[in-house]
Amino acid sequence: MTVVERRPSMPASNPAGSVGERSGATRPRPRDQAGTATIVAVAMLGLLVTVSVAAAGVVGVVAAHRRAQSAADLSALAGAGALQDGVDPCRRADDIARRNGARLRQCEIDDWTVAVVVSGTVRLPGGALELRARGRAGPASELSDR
Repeated sequence: MTVVERRPSMPASNPAGSVGERSGATRPRPRDQAGTATIVAVAMLGLLVTVSVAAAGVVGVVAAHRRAQSAADLSALAGAGALQDGVDPCRRADDIARRNGARLRQCEIDDWTVAVVVSGTVRLPGGALELRARGRAGPASELSDR
C-alpha cells in the first residue's frame, strides 16, 4: 500500500486581490504577549502607591508646620498678654505652646514685645521631622518700627 501525502495547494493568484501581499507569502507570527498587561498593571500600581505615600508625606509636613505656626502665634499673644498682666510671659507662652501640641524652644522679651520660637514634630515613613516656627506679639507701635 502506498501512502500519498497531500499538501495544501498554493493559489496561483491572490484571490482577495489585496495590494501589497504576494500570493503564498507567509506572515510572521506575533510573539506571545500573554501576561504583558499584568506586568504593566503591577508597575502602574507600584507607581501609584509611591506617589500616594509621597503626597501624604508632603501633606503631613505642611499640616504640621501650620500647627507649629499657629502655636507660635498663640504663644506670643499669650506671652504679651501675660507681660501686661505682670505675670511671667515665657511660662504662659510655654503653657499655650504645649496645649497646642508644640514645645517652646526660645522666648525673648524686649520691652513690651514677646518673641517666641516653638517646634512641632511630624512622623514620616522615614522618621520624625522637627519643624520650627516663630511668633512675635506686642504693641502695634513697637512692632511697626521693626
